[in-house]
Amino acid sequence: MVATSAFSGLTALGWDQRWISALADLGDPVLWPARVSRVDRGMCTAMTGSAEVRIATERAVEVVVGDWVGVSGSATDRTARIAAVLPRRAAFRRTGPAMGADAKVVAANIDTVFVCDALDGSLGLRHLERFLALVWQSGATPVVVITKSDAASPRDVTDAVAAVMTVAGEVSVVVVSSRTGYGVLALERYLVPGRTVALLGLSGAGKSTLVNLLAGAEVLTTGAVRGDGSGRHTTTHRELVLLPNGGLLIDTPGMRALSVLGAGGGVEQAFGDVESLAGDCRYPNCSHSGESGCAITAAVADGQLQPGRLEAWLRLRAELASSTVQDARGDVAERKRRKAAKFAARRASKR
Repeated sequence: MVATSAFSGLTALGWDQRWISALADLGDPVLWPARVSRVDRGMCTAMTGSAEVRIATERAVEVVVGDWVGVSGSATDRTARIAAVLPRRAAFRRTGPAMGADAKVVAANIDTVFVCDALDGSLGLRHLERFLALVWQSGATPVVVITKSDAASPRDVTDAVAAVMTVAGEVSVVVVSSRTGYGVLALERYLVPGRTVALLGLSGAGKSTLVNLLAGAEVLTTGAVRGDGSGRHTTTHRELVLLPNGGLLIDTPGMRALSVLGAGGGVEQAFGDVESLAGDCRYPNCSHSGESGCAITAAVADGQLQPGRLEAWLRLRAELASSTVQDARGDVAERKRRKAAKFAARRASKR
């Protein structure tokens, strides 16, 4: 096993004993570790703990931002190749709305996800519910960040927080302004050395501006919001940014159409209040559409549960019910990916 001290420069990137063991399990002592910070066609940028290097990617090996990889060869003479991707601890997957669309990993090995929504537009609770379900499914912990608080009155901010709390449950909610710096200190508890935070949200939610503020430099391009409140896609790629005072950030392109296929566990966590009520229904096969003895219908009638919250839960459950075939296809694709990764690792070792 490789000694921890040999990779002390990687500690700030999240390298720990578990990753050391994962690298040793590959059984190839010549492989060295790096963390992927950006992926381009045929190449990626990776952090080694002391520098950023460009490494060629094998077509058969799926690499995403945030991955820890085992690398063969030398970066100095351009023979470096990614031989293997270490098992991901958490992965945020995006599936398109069309049936049969493959789930695509957006970023890996994330500890916390800032789900961003802006106060200068309309806070979309239905989008927020969907994001929270996907974040819970990924294995990361969500935090709702309400941005651009300087664009609204104190009363509007209070109303927005109250609305978000109706769907956030026990998830932390932080209000910030990247222009004035208000509330940013409340985010520092998540931005510590070795911990990775990803930012998700619709276009125009202020993610790139927030990254630049936290990084203390213009590391990502920002753009204006259109007159109708919708944002421009200023981030067109994912990138892992190392902050000067510790912590790592991953910004992502704005996402509007997101499916919850394969995220049944995440939906249950995101709708814990509704799931709890469902357990009190008189009949186990209750459709929650007005039957006698339905605890959810009763909760809506007495104001305990908002109708929109129930409709969103039923809609996401319907999406999940149609995902059986998709899950089977995903299992086959994953087996193929693992087989291809092993083949690529053997080929890289022979080189």
